[in-house]
Amino acid sequence: MNQPHPEIQKFVQTFENAMHEDGLTDLHSRGVATARVFNDSRKMPDDMLPPIYHLEDSAIPGAAGEIPIRIYRPNDDRDLPLLMWFHGGGWVLGDLDTGEFKCRKLAHDVGCVVVSVDYRRAPETPFPGAIDDCFAATLWAASSADELGIDSSRIAVSGDSAGGNLAACVALRARDAGLNLVFQLLVYPVIEANFDRDSYSENAEGYLLTASAMKWFWDCYVPNIADRDHPDVAPIRASDLSGLPPALVMTAEFDPLRDEAEDYGHALKAAGVDTVTRRYIGMTHAFYMLPTENPVNEIDAATNESIEALRWAFDNCEHQ
Repeated sequence: MNQPHPEIQKFVQTFENAMHEDGLTDLHSRGVATARVFNDSRKMPDDMLPPIYHLEDSAIPGAAGEIPIRIYRPNDDRDLPLLMWFHGGGWVLGDLDTGEFKCRKLAHDVGCVVVSVDYRRAPETPFPGAIDDCFAATLWAASSADELGIDSSRIAVSGDSAGGNLAACVALRARDAGLNLVFQLLVYPVIEANFDRDSYSENAEGYLLTASAMKWFWDCYVPNIADRDHPDVAPIRASDLSGLPPALVMTAEFDPLRDEAEDYGHALKAAGVDTVTRRYIGMTHAFYMLPTENPVNEIDAATNESIEALRWAFDNCEHQ
């Protein structure tokens, strides 16, 4: 039987040891507040963050008040492409700091402005609060080209885990609203509340994200079971997936979400969407964001693939 990469195993063990030191048996059983405190304690130190030319915290109007955002600029050029980033954390955990490392790197290496969105979290704001905020922020960005110094015809959406879910759902809303996005980067995205796929049973415990934690996240974000089939939360349930922007769907071998994300990639391709679905062997959920003691080829490969895919999309969007 395959095992996670040794560096990933080391990280998983460190994570579990930290939980036990805090008196936790898992991330979720002691409630939202405790989970957030622990999650926030795991943030990457500032001295590990890559440099960025300019970073600015701001806020934009939303349906229920201001939506905090963080804007990353690689340089002072005008008409840069734009990447919207939606952080992971099961719609319950995480904030603007969660994606700080990758947002800096993507902005710098792709040569694009990145706008990271601090959407309202569950359970205080259940579905559709998060997707409403992310879509509102995307519409705002598209209408604020001069202010952001971007080319509004070159906008992509991205996110990891629950953020990947939000990116996929924003892409659907944007298509239906006539906003032409050029790409969707979906990093081990949540796709639907179906816990019967093989990856849920194979990877239920021991690989950072557990099946029980994922079910808890769903209960927090979409407590009304009837809402879980809505394409604003389960994009694979949309009646029509055609006309969506090209996609890169990245999955991890040891991840409960592996099969649903890959099923979505295959469904996009079947609908005529230019889609690459890539499974990273030996990786667990969250690998794309992990700081490891030693380099991991698969993490570097995933980072480079996402950078090259975004460059391609931004350079070739006029042909789509």
